Amino acid sequence: MSVDEFVGRKYKLDKSENFDEFLKALGAGMLARKMAGAVSPVVELTKEGDTYTFKSASAFRTMLITFKLDEEFVEETPDGRKVNSTITQEGNKLHHIQKGEKTTTTVREFSDEELKMTMTVDDIVCTRIYKAI
Repeated sequence: MSVDEFVGRKYKLDKSENFDEFLKALGAGMLARKMAGAVSPVVELTKEGDTYTFKSASAFRTMLITFKLDEEFVEETPDGRKVNSTITQEGNKLHHIQKGEKTTTTVREFSDEELKMTMTVDDIVCTRIYKAI
């Protein structure tokens, strides 16, 4: 199974665990954490040639991550940090490593019913479940 099977599918945030703690560990202020925790984004993976785009859209804002598998790129995170990122694929999972002042790891696991995102920074693990729409 490949993530390509899930290209073009949309998923809406359904539930989140430890998101506030995750953002706090990254140094996000209280207002930014409250705003981020209040939105339920819709996410979608698209592909053109060998370039993928991961889109996260909400009423608050839309974020795009454009990448090629296994190639490092510079990314600006939603909280404004500049990091060096690499995304690799393992079956139906995308492993996203961001290296900056702190290293974060995000694993996106795609299925027909949901997208499970597991984000880790320091010893904080956050899980966000998005349901297929």
